[in-house]
Amino acid sequence: MENQENKKVLAGVLAILLGGFGVHKFILGYTKEGIIQLILGLACGVGALIGLIEGIIYLTKSDEDFYNTYQVGKKGWF
Repeated sequence: MENQENKKVLAGVLAILLGGFGVHKFILGYTKEGIIQLILGLACGVGALIGLIEGIIYLTKSDEDFYNTYQVGKKGWF
């Protein structure tokens, strides 16, 4: 991993706490996915469940794996 900021802990905690609002998506630079998750969260609450799952996934990945997958590879979902 290069000297780039790893947003794993911030994104993981925000996904668990505020997942229904898609805040973690916006932190990672995924604007389209963040808007979709916000709409899902407000419309039917599914966004919160997705956020909880993603938060757990984020926090259980190694720092390098998280960085390469979500910050370099730009994988928007799970």
